[in-house]
Amino acid sequence: MDPTAAVAGTVLNTLSRVSGRLAGAGAFTLFRLPLARGKARPADRRLMETATTGQVEINGKTAVTYRWGTGERPVLCVHGWQSRGSRFADFVPGLLDRGYSVITFDTPGHGEATGRSTTIVEYRAIISELHREYGDFEAVVAHSLGVLATFLTLRTQVRTGRIAALSGVPDFDYLVDEFCAQLGLRAPLKAALRGRIERDLFPGEPDIWNRFSVLDRPEEIQVPILLLHDEGDEMVGVAHAHRVADAYGDRARLTVTEGLGHRRILGDPGVVATILDFVDEGRREEAPGTAPAAGEQSQETIR
Repeated sequence: MDPTAAVAGTVLNTLSRVSGRLAGAGAFTLFRLPLARGKARPADRRLMETATTGQVEINGKTAVTYRWGTGERPVLCVHGWQSRGSRFADFVPGLLDRGYSVITFDTPGHGEATGRSTTIVEYRAIISELHREYGDFEAVVAHSLGVLATFLTLRTQVRTGRIAALSGVPDFDYLVDEFCAQLGLRAPLKAALRGRIERDLFPGEPDIWNRFSVLDRPEEIQVPILLLHDEGDEMVGVAHAHRVADAYGDRARLTVTEGLGHRRILGDPGVVATILDFVDEGRREEAPGTAPAAGEQSQETIR
């Protein structure tokens, strides 16, 4: 266990024996606030400076949006927790070369956005606003928590031609379980945290533990899905990618990498090339006389 997490868990567990309310409030604060903002690499910053920027106002906070290209044939990139839109910088040149526009954003509490934190409901609102502005996406490329937010949003009126999901968080329940496991929180404190999440983080959102899941109602998402996950992912085990692949059947293709972990998978040249080819498959299938790829589920390995 991480030493900081161990200390925090000990403090919260001890406090919960004196005041469950205060301990629950402390756990909730730790759960909802990113510990740090991901920093952009120098090369990524230079690329971000070439983007057309915009803003989406959400709950008194400002998300920052980025666009390369004219906006036609848009590919949306959705970052994860403690991350930022610039993490997709390695995808931008290849997508532009293939005639796509690239759209990404920093959610509140991340990157250049304002605010201290965000939720997947705010992700949903930002993605929906970008869909209203640019129309249907040719593809969505999402990482980690961005995968969960993407699938949640695609069950609304937002549409895309295909989904590339890297290191995907499977459901919101997993986030809470993993958080409590890392801190070693006692069962009563975990129950208090779940109650605060329902009441304070998602008021008016019913049945979040079932609805906020990539596995919820898979029949409603009828597009090709490429799942990429590292065998040694230290944050989200690869078994969850297998669960998603099973749920979506012949619409899903799972590619397992080795030695990239949860974050470095985003910048791996082999992964980038695989996703660029997957995005372009949609264009090839639109071409006259080109048959769609076989729907049989498969698994590949990138070494």
